[in-house]
Amino acid sequence: MRALTLAIDASQATRARRTGTENYALQLIRALIALESPHHFVLYFRDTPPRDLFPAGPRVTQRVLRWPRAWTHTRLALALMRARPDVTFVPAHTLPLWFPGPAVVTVHDLGYIYFPEAHNALARRYLAWSTQHSVRRATRVLADSLATARDIAAHYRVPEDRIALVYPGVDTTLMPVSDPGRLAAVRARYGLPPRYLLFIGTLQPRKNIARIVQAYARWREASGRADVALVLAGQQGWLYDPSWTAGVEGVILPGYVDDADVAALYSGALALVFPTLHEGFGFPVLEAMRCGTPVITSNTSSLPEVAGDAALLVDPRDVAAIAAALGRVVDDESLRADLLRRGFRQAELFTWERAAEKTLHVLERAAGAAS
Repeated sequence: MRALTLAIDASQATRARRTGTENYALQLIRALIALESPHHFVLYFRDTPPRDLFPAGPRVTQRVLRWPRAWTHTRLALALMRARPDVTFVPAHTLPLWFPGPAVVTVHDLGYIYFPEAHNALARRYLAWSTQHSVRRATRVLADSLATARDIAAHYRVPEDRIALVYPGVDTTLMPVSDPGRLAAVRARYGLPPRYLLFIGTLQPRKNIARIVQAYARWREASGRADVALVLAGQQGWLYDPSWTAGVEGVILPGYVDDADVAALYSGALALVFPTLHEGFGFPVLEAMRCGTPVITSNTSSLPEVAGDAALLVDPRDVAAIAAALGRVVDDESLRADLLRRGFRQAELFTWERAAEKTLHVLERAAGAAS
């Protein structure tokens, strides 16, 4: 394979408070650079990245393109027109409107189709337009899960041979925290009791927060277990509704959790409660498993693919089913131990190195298709 110049939109990776999409961009780009390959990576940023964000080296060039608005469709597009790379890779949904050469784009999910009410009208129209443009313009499309690949094929009539299923990895620095002092310090930092159930993610409608809280309240009342809190960790997103938690005792909202505290937060939880309505992948499921935390998640969208046989799967629209799963995981120590063992094995299946190898193969094929 000849050495290629690979242009990568790395703008999502510089965000200080990264969610799933931004973390995907960061970890995948790092893993791509770490592979043994002859290719040259040109990373394009909207903001100056921290010095140690990506490793320096002769095969990596970082270019900061400052521009106030419409960065993708103006400043990045202009840079690509001038540079004319062998292939352009955008890890997050949106390709520029005009640029030369082959391209690969990752579409993480089509949640805006399933839950249009979770976005304001302008954002929804832009997502619909930009996703349609990107999947039609791209030489190849990456999907995080088989569920998303099928959605792309069905909704945008993209031929299956242009869609590549590439599962993301999970952060290998996440591991169980057993030090009582560290666990206690994190609980104190966020105001948590010794026993708690954990949700982590942006607090928005498609995360099913209202039903999670209803299920917790139902289980708490039926069991009398006032010693177990429900922790909803994450930023409040679009259409967050305070009524979801109003009047429910035992619910704690600590806000955004620093990366350094995530492993201890997972490790101290009785279970991750993640029965969301729609996920393109569902990183918290694997993160919890790596930290030795049992998982309750949904039997819909991509989540059965990610969880395998290592989680309790429930109908996310069935409050009684979620409540029953809470009771099982809190009361049954042998079940928790079994889920812990299965979770470790399941999380080992998802690595960034494997994701990078498959992604690089797709990029090389895309460049070859145009030569």
